[in-house]
Amino acid sequence: MEEKIIVCISCYYKGYDFMDEMKKLGNKIILVTSESLKEKNWPWHAIDEVFYMPELKPSVWNLEHLVQGFSHLMKTRKVDAVVALDDYDVEKAALIRETFRIPGMGQTTHRYFRDKLAMRQKAKDSGINVPEFTAVFNDGEVDAFTEKIPAPWVLKPRSEASSSGIKKITSKEQLRKALEALGEERHLFLLESFKPGDVYHVDSLTFNREIVFTSASRYLAPPMQVSHEGGVFRSKTLGRYSEEFKALEDINAQVLSNFGLMNGATHTEFIRGKEDGKWYFLETSSRVGGAHIPDLVEASSGINIWREWAKIEDALLKNKKYSISPPTGYYSGLIVALIKDKEPDYSQFECEEAVKFLPIEYHIGIVYKSGDEDIIQERLDNAAEKIHAEMLNIMPPKSSKLNS
Repeated sequence: MEEKIIVCISCYYKGYDFMDEMKKLGNKIILVTSESLKEKNWPWHAIDEVFYMPELKPSVWNLEHLVQGFSHLMKTRKVDAVVALDDYDVEKAALIRETFRIPGMGQTTHRYFRDKLAMRQKAKDSGINVPEFTAVFNDGEVDAFTEKIPAPWVLKPRSEASSSGIKKITSKEQLRKALEALGEERHLFLLESFKPGDVYHVDSLTFNREIVFTSASRYLAPPMQVSHEGGVFRSKTLGRYSEEFKALEDINAQVLSNFGLMNGATHTEFIRGKEDGKWYFLETSSRVGGAHIPDLVEASSGINIWREWAKIEDALLKNKKYSISPPTGYYSGLIVALIKDKEPDYSQFECEEAVKFLPIEYHIGIVYKSGDEDIIQERLDNAAEKIHAEMLNIMPPKSSKLNS
């Protein structure tokens, strides 16, 4: 089978399993990454060439220079696919595909998986529940929204990943000051009703518009809370036959179908309103979930999302059939926290259910697996208690125009 050339774009250190699997499948891998990541433990055995981009600020490259560099690369190499390994790279990859007419998600569709305002409007237009929201371009529209929808509200960047840059607003005066502080960057934000409830994530794989794998989990501490207040990040998978799983599977399928996703991995978040019990769409992304969620998914299902995504891309490029093994039916739990020591002492956390200790500097990370959901909850609770009491290191949220 003919060797294909895959360009992987990543401004963060991730995608090891994807590149390793792509190489095993007989392809040539070119990595484009940030200069600051030169020393990371990339899968060098799988990477044929690497190109480095200087960062204007974390995760931000000069896109004009990226296109120019790619044009030189294309002179002597026929690139078959461009893959974004991180949320911040989706825009970069879409631009490259559009410019050089490489198949895959273009700039129109990519906005539904990157721009939080575009994805909310698309979901609303598709009949999917979303928290009430408004753009903040126009003062009159903002005033009308705040008159109609009571505080608190959430001011969110349209294109940041995870909970970065989000600020909870409790009064009109606080909102006015926050919008003024944004200055020329105001149009890059949206305003949304703050809706209390449990937050869930759905991680799935799609091949030729068909969702071939779904995993659903509930955050035990919402990412926004951990991002702003510090603490312990925890998530736990749902039973595949539970009412919650089935509801999330259905609404996730609605989102991906209406948003026009053709192929690949997605990470989508929903909230179940505390007051009305309804499911609301929060956001989606056309990439593998971060924060070691792939480890959580693999423990419960036996499915490595990174490697399966590579197999999907390979099948598409070579016009092959693709199938995925049935998932196993375990429960799994994930706990990650910032700690004071560079390397944690994991001996006190060893138990039958602890299947993976994550090697992250100044963090503790554990993945649990069991056939019993209650045991997973117990392990997560006990670990969180120990970490809070003895190890936790809380850092203030990163400075931005919103919280500086």
